[in-house]
Amino acid sequence: MKRKHLVMMLVSILMVVFLTACGSDNSTANPNTNDANNQSNETKEKFRVGMEAAYAPFNWTQVDDSNGAVPISGAKEYAAGYDVEIAKKIAEGLGKELEIVKISWSGLEPAVTSGTVDAIIAGMSATEKRKEQIDFTDNYYTSDLVMLVQKGSQYENATSIQDFSGAKITAQLSTFHYDVIDQIQGVNKQTAMDDFTALRVALQSGIIDGYVAERPEGLSAEVAIPGFTMIEFAEGQGFQADVNEVSIAVGLKKNSPLTTQINEILAGISEEERTQLMNQAVQNQPAMN
Repeated sequence: MKRKHLVMMLVSILMVVFLTACGSDNSTANPNTNDANNQSNETKEKFRVGMEAAYAPFNWTQVDDSNGAVPISGAKEYAAGYDVEIAKKIAEGLGKELEIVKISWSGLEPAVTSGTVDAIIAGMSATEKRKEQIDFTDNYYTSDLVMLVQKGSQYENATSIQDFSGAKITAQLSTFHYDVIDQIQGVNKQTAMDDFTALRVALQSGIIDGYVAERPEGLSAEVAIPGFTMIEFAEGQGFQADVNEVSIAVGLKKNSPLTTQINEILAGISEEERTQLMNQAVQNQPAMN
């Protein structure tokens, strides 16, 4: 009998050890799985996009994530606008995590060339001069050149660029917008400015009589500042520009393998959707008082 009890005790002890071992395996399996999942999320390849975040309605900076804004890398601010929405679609198509890097306009090309960012999505046109340094995808937006002036000024009813003879006109630094000012005979061409915020302030304060921009900026400025009006010119009366200069494309490092992939993604975005995204960006842009 003693032998029988001893055998039963040994069997019971072995069962406890077995169940405890099984329990230990289960308890360690789940954390390892979670760690693996977390590591997978943390190491997901990023699509780093450079932009000014200061060129509404294409891109701007705001303090929260409203209207689909994306965090700006290394900052407590967020970027939003038409370019951000396009960047989201491209990142999704590439299967990568979008990261917005805020860079000054003059620093965008060096950033993509050096590999600091993977792409420039910043309302940048594919001019021949820029093509010498970087590559571009197909266009993702096409616009027209306009002039921004103050309501009530002597230029409010202008119909031709030649109506601005003698006017103090400027545009953003390092853009073809500044170059086309020379097409105005007798214009008082002013020093180029760093960004559109500076241009708006200069016009609002009367330092300049007008500035050259593309139509989305014109629409944006009219919404943001009620005292502004956009002058659109009839064919033959406006600025002469190559279609590539008024079209917006994604800037990439020379011979980037992303060019073909991004073109395929852009081809899947209809003109109707692009128009809707731009209209939405104009409505969502931050007000300027």
